[in-house]
Amino acid sequence: MPRNQKTLFDTQREEALNRQAPLAARMRPRTLDEFVGQDHIIGEGKVLRRAISNDALFSIILWGPPGSGKTTLARIIADTTHAHFEQLSAVSAGVADLRRVVKEAQDRLGMFQQRTIVFIDEIHRFNKAQQDAILPYVEDGTIILIGATTENPSFEVNPALRSRARVFVLEALTDDQIGVIVDRALSDTERGLGALNVLLAADARGYLINMSNGDARTALNALEAAALAKPPGVGGKRLITVEDIRDALQSRAVRYDKNGELHYDAISALHKSVRDSDPDAALYWLGRMLDGGEDPLYIARRVVRMAVEDIGLADPQALPLTIAAQQAVHFLGQPEGDLALAQAVVYLAQAPKSNAVYTAYAAALKDVAETRNEPVPLHLRNAPTPLMKGLGYGRGYQYAHDDDDARVDQEHFPPNLQGRRYYEPTGRGFEATVRERLAWRDTRSSDPRASRILGGARSSTDTPQGGTPPAIDPQALAGEEPQISSDDAAEASQVARPPSRRRSK
Repeated sequence: MPRNQKTLFDTQREEALNRQAPLAARMRPRTLDEFVGQDHIIGEGKVLRRAISNDALFSIILWGPPGSGKTTLARIIADTTHAHFEQLSAVSAGVADLRRVVKEAQDRLGMFQQRTIVFIDEIHRFNKAQQDAILPYVEDGTIILIGATTENPSFEVNPALRSRARVFVLEALTDDQIGVIVDRALSDTERGLGALNVLLAADARGYLINMSNGDARTALNALEAAALAKPPGVGGKRLITVEDIRDALQSRAVRYDKNGELHYDAISALHKSVRDSDPDAALYWLGRMLDGGEDPLYIARRVVRMAVEDIGLADPQALPLTIAAQQAVHFLGQPEGDLALAQAVVYLAQAPKSNAVYTAYAAALKDVAETRNEPVPLHLRNAPTPLMKGLGYGRGYQYAHDDDDARVDQEHFPPNLQGRRYYEPTGRGFEATVRERLAWRDTRSSDPRASRILGGARSSTDTPQGGTPPAIDPQALAGEEPQISSDDAAEASQVARPPSRRRSK
């Protein structure tokens, strides 16, 4: 069976488009040998290269940043395979288009025994219903799917569809690889700029490669814009300088998506840099996020979270300072408010660290959810009426201010939790003082059944004989924001809070 049949009109249209297409489109590699980069997936002997060369392709999802070669690989497959190749864009295609493609693929397979490869660009833009529409036909082999996406398939592609396709991760091109592509475009007289006698100054070449940020499309389009805008000089040569490239680019190709994976990766890097007391890295990741267009109030909210999670009472000034930074961002806007965030992250990075309150609260919540909700002990209850006094409310309560040190040895837990201990201050920063102030707890009388809890809430029956209570892993409690769209849900999940037993009103 011949490859995809083209009419005379198709050929003429393609020739016209090729003449008018941007340089990045004209310079697309036509074979795997011309392809630059991604040797880890299409190098000699790699499974994807063998599958393409042998025309034995299986369903795949290509995940990588812009300009890394996803669409180019699909085009190479289209020109190599004997299967029918159908291209759709998730931006404009709908369920009706998918059904049409599937019906034609079924007919083609039944009449001519010809396979159909369906390339869906930006597949992450398909909703669940659209992805489900093609799932059965990918599963039974009616179509071979090639999905291309810049977003993490773990979150943007249905698990069922993802499990039936192999994910290949493309990496941003290196500076050397961008250099090869730029040089090829300058010398190619058929598809490139060779006929324009373009000369690229060495410093301009370095600047172009650096500012393209691993994106071949950005590099080629900027080079073409600079070349076309430059009038011929002596001998008909067009010398491209740094200023020409800067004017064509306007700004660096930013690899950041405030609604995508980099949003979560960057805030995680900022949070961990602060936690690890690295102010320099914290400033860098803050700058990356703000430069990428991140909402400064989102960052401010996360910075406040860092103050209460990772600094806590080791430095009680951390929380008011971050709240002040949030207010400054809200009041000043950008760019002035960005400095308040910079000051806040540097302060948090150099501050002593403690997650003692954070883990203590999580342990207390664990007991709230997993133990019987006993009544408040009678001696801790208020008794505003004679009846309540008669029932024993408040009887035996010891007023702390009657003691010289304002400390009393009385039980504040319900009977089933007597002796619980959640908060253990560290010896860092102000918490060293807090530790001294709470040392009296070690000498207080205790119930024989009581258990001392370090970082977790467990009863004595939870402790193996002859052992110590296993501690809750602080890292498990301090997990970073999950990659979901709801900020509120993200915040709620980080406290590792068990489901509440209270009924919602």
